[in-house]
Amino acid sequence: MNTWWRRIVLSLVAVFGIVIAYGFIYQWGMLTFEGEERTMYESVQVVIESLTTAGFGGDTDDWNSAPMNFIVIGMNLSGVLLVFLALPLFVVPLFQQALATQPAESTDLTDHVIICSHREREDVLRDELEAADVPSVFVDDDPGTVTDLTDDGIEAMVGDPEQEQTLVAANIDDARALVVDISDEANPEVILTARELDDEIQIVSVAEDEDAETYHRYAGADVVVRPRQVLGNSLAAKAAMSVTTELQETIELGEQFEITEFLVERDSDLAGRTIAESGIRDRMGITVIGAWFNGEFVPAPDPETTINEHTILLVAGSHETLTELTARTLSPAEERTFRVVIGGYGEVGRTVGDTLEAEGITRTVIDSRDDLGVDVVGDITAEDTLDAADVGSARSIVLSLDDDTAAIYATLVLENVAPGTEVIARANETETVRKLYRAGAEYVLALSTVTGRMLSSILLEDEEVLTPETQFEIIRTTAPEFAGQALGDLDIRARLGCTVVAAERDGELLTNLGPEFTIRRDDGLIVAGSDETVNRFIANSR
Repeated sequence: MNTWWRRIVLSLVAVFGIVIAYGFIYQWGMLTFEGEERTMYESVQVVIESLTTAGFGGDTDDWNSAPMNFIVIGMNLSGVLLVFLALPLFVVPLFQQALATQPAESTDLTDHVIICSHREREDVLRDELEAADVPSVFVDDDPGTVTDLTDDGIEAMVGDPEQEQTLVAANIDDARALVVDISDEANPEVILTARELDDEIQIVSVAEDEDAETYHRYAGADVVVRPRQVLGNSLAAKAAMSVTTELQETIELGEQFEITEFLVERDSDLAGRTIAESGIRDRMGITVIGAWFNGEFVPAPDPETTINEHTILLVAGSHETLTELTARTLSPAEERTFRVVIGGYGEVGRTVGDTLEAEGITRTVIDSRDDLGVDVVGDITAEDTLDAADVGSARSIVLSLDDDTAAIYATLVLENVAPGTEVIARANETETVRKLYRAGAEYVLALSTVTGRMLSSILLEDEEVLTPETQFEIIRTTAPEFAGQALGDLDIRARLGCTVVAAERDGELLTNLGPEFTIRRDDGLIVAGSDETVNRFIANSR
């Protein structure tokens, strides 16, 4: 807008200058060639009439000399020229800008992924696709959403994905896949419409409830993902880890090599020690891939980095050494209780409850609805509700609320009411994760992160996400751009912020990768780090 105002002001100044200049020329011409005196006001009036071709008043009879007629002709031509210049410089661009503000209704992309519709969790998917150089387009029926996405440089179009013409405009015939994430009820109609248009396209649907999964498959979805279930299982595993010394949730890459993450608890053997003092690397032979400190991810932390309570370590090693490390991350046994409180009993909360029950762990459920399985009915953010559930005596509380604002407030209340109870929280949006950590949560996992990783793992042939349900991203992928180069020369940790943990070559898993290890084109690399750093690796290695 500032550019347009600048153009308008400069144009007005230029026109004013031309009128004044022609006024002096006309006044001089009439006196010199016709012997007639004209005031400046009269001269300017004639100039404006000439430039605008509105008429010439009574002076036409006084233009008898050829030079004077040439002056008038010049003014007329200047007026016409100014009109023709104004069209391409101002009028046409203004119309183009007005049309550009209208959201697009089609796309020219090919070999792309169509995403219906737009949620924050689909942004995680788009980031993964962009890192792998796979184009995508959002299809949403809200013009405002599409306009905002377009303004951010994201390919998007407006339309109802349940209508054939919308999917045709999204170029479904040339698309590689369709992701449907609208609602459990609306997804099947989009799937059926897409199948009518293209029976071969890969369709991935996101289901919230277990019953909906069956209908999505009947409609024609190739894959149905249920991220809430995966998220619930992961949160339950973290709670179970708090009340048992058993090793939980490892990624087995070989008989003697596993990757897992540990939450370091207050008063544990590791809390307050540096990595060097802990002996994790030197004595136990465990690789510290990265760590979260107060919500901030640090790849390959320095040996002198202090491990605090609530630090989350991502480590790799043998099953025996990781089992030993488990005990060192937990608070002393005499302080431990074996009860977990669940705050919120929706799809995620029920999954947490079922998983804990299968592990034989006592649970107390809080929810605002008096449903089967709910022990305390009330507001999770209210102190009296937390007192009724005796949260202060519980080992941990899993906040599985469907509202991020409520989760943040509940965490703050818990820090006041039950500061000794570990808070394991679910977030919807990735930007909420850090807020929950600042509020006092010990472990946070975002639904959007889990969903985006699950979808990208299905859609990207050259990338397999091994850990959709953890704070860290661990993938199995190839790196053709790095072929023939040694890890020491690439300095991946310093440059990209992630770690090449292991490599699969000729059916063998190689784990002790030194700086001299040279990457081959067909090597399957196990790469670990945050979502951002892993995406950076993918973008630079393809």
